[in-house]
Amino acid sequence: MGNCMGGSAKCANASTPFASKVIPGSSTSNSKAAQGSSSSSDRKKNATDEHAPAAAPPATASALKSFSTSDLRAATKNFGSSAYLGEGGFGCVYKGWIDEVTLAPAKPGATNAMMVAIKKLKKESYQGHREWLTEVTFLGELHHDNLVKLVGYCSDSDSNKLLVYEYMLRGSLENHLFRRGSGNQPPLPWATRVAVAADVARGLAFLHSRDVIFRDLKSSNVLLDTDHRAKLSDFGLARAGPTGGKTHVSTRVVGTRGYAAPEYVATGHLSAKSDVYGFGVVLLELMTGKRALDESRGLAAELLVDWARPMLVGDRRKVIRVMDTRLGGQYNKKQAQDVAALALRCLNNDGRSRPTMAEVLPCLEQLLKENTTKSSSAAAARSATPVHRDHRRHTG
Repeated sequence: MGNCMGGSAKCANASTPFASKVIPGSSTSNSKAAQGSSSSSDRKKNATDEHAPAAAPPATASALKSFSTSDLRAATKNFGSSAYLGEGGFGCVYKGWIDEVTLAPAKPGATNAMMVAIKKLKKESYQGHREWLTEVTFLGELHHDNLVKLVGYCSDSDSNKLLVYEYMLRGSLENHLFRRGSGNQPPLPWATRVAVAADVARGLAFLHSRDVIFRDLKSSNVLLDTDHRAKLSDFGLARAGPTGGKTHVSTRVVGTRGYAAPEYVATGHLSAKSDVYGFGVVLLELMTGKRALDESRGLAAELLVDWARPMLVGDRRKVIRVMDTRLGGQYNKKQAQDVAALALRCLNNDGRSRPTMAEVLPCLEQLLKENTTKSSSAAAARSATPVHRDHRRHTG
């Protein structure tokens, strides 16, 4: 590896956002926020004005389908109970059907009908209005294989604001890692976990290359498609990154405890390295099968980072003590050690010492390459194994 290693299940299934929280004890620096993110770009202006009410969709939304409320009523059977998937901080989420060519409402099973997830804003949610605009702003402009696709939006009035997404069949990473009682769902194999980590890293690296900070990376915001390809979802808290040579933007502190970088929680200073810390936490979740925050572990270890770090620092062989027991030991020990070392680098308390996502990604892609080579070799060995048949003639 070289220098590389120096919500509810139903809501998550439909890419629902979490109930956005200001982390207790956090600072706010709203006057600095305007200075740290000033730009002539409409995208950055709209996406960083955290106190502006939702306005008309920005110019970047022109590539998106503008649905009417009647369109989405038809697509969801009038937002009926059979289409209801769940509820998040943004509002309720429904399953709908549209024609994949015309994007007109369609009936399930009809030719060209495709399933979509439709998020309907709570009328009383001021926070939701702002997040609705942020999602349309960013996802109207940003397109990548590891970002959930926003198909369109509805903005008939202030009380009718909806978002229409591609439907992610396998739901959230959180659901796969932690919902132990969800039927007979098998644990994600180690190779799949590595692939998910690489997908998330790829999505974040893309965002950072476009000067966008995701700000809310967590396992419930990572959705999986039919082939377990991971995509980032819920851009309601995304921010434009610093400009003009600045190292950070200063903003109110929001997010989910257990994932937020310590310097961001303490100062409100947000940078791409804040996302890197959150990625380190997700790596730990993939390794351990444990939640980022679990009060049942006791005060000293309720944060996954505090629980895992002492066992990962020093002797690399101790990584076995933190690995998800549901894997049954079926994982590459060297790879687990490498992922642990990478997670520790991402979780450095000094944000300046963390790697960039552009540096993280090649490390994981190397592991992917190893897994692909191993899988191909195993398949070749199976095909080359002679089949022994008993050709003796049996006589009565």
